[in-house]
Amino acid sequence: MMIAVGDKLPQATFKTMTADGAKAITTAEIFSGKKVVLFAVPGAFTPTCSNNHLPGYLDNYDAILARGVDTIAVVAVNDVHVMGAWARFSGGEGKILYLADGNGDFVKSIGLDADLSGGGMGLRSKRFSMIVVDGKVTAINVETKPGVDESGAAHILGQLSVLTTA
Repeated sequence: MMIAVGDKLPQATFKTMTADGAKAITTAEIFSGKKVVLFAVPGAFTPTCSNNHLPGYLDNYDAILARGVDTIAVVAVNDVHVMGAWARFSGGEGKILYLADGNGDFVKSIGLDADLSGGGMGLRSKRFSMIVVDGKVTAINVETKPGVDESGAAHILGQLSVLTTA
């Protein structure tokens, strides 16, 4: 069953690359007491993810933080080394928190996993974005067709504006 607005994120552990190497980081460490924009991509370095989805968040980084967001994070079913390389390559290192969900445990637990084995990619994440306040989902956007529309930074900015004024 897919996670919904009002639900708490389940406990999960990701890997992220730091200056000291790979580090485990939990949902509690990322989301407790914070407002976080989390978005997910089917795969680091894939064309739509690298050329359309991630750049929107990098381009709107300051505007998103200006709306009271503490952290912007991206998750993908990739290993921590791939996510670390993507952070460096994209110019997002130090801005966006790159989370490796290597086995897809997190995306499976929230019902947003995708079987892309027909395209040779295996288990991946659906393309989505969400706003999470103190571990609770306050907005969620899941793409229903290829491309970036509902889960992009522009859509999140609009939602953050509504949540900030509400």
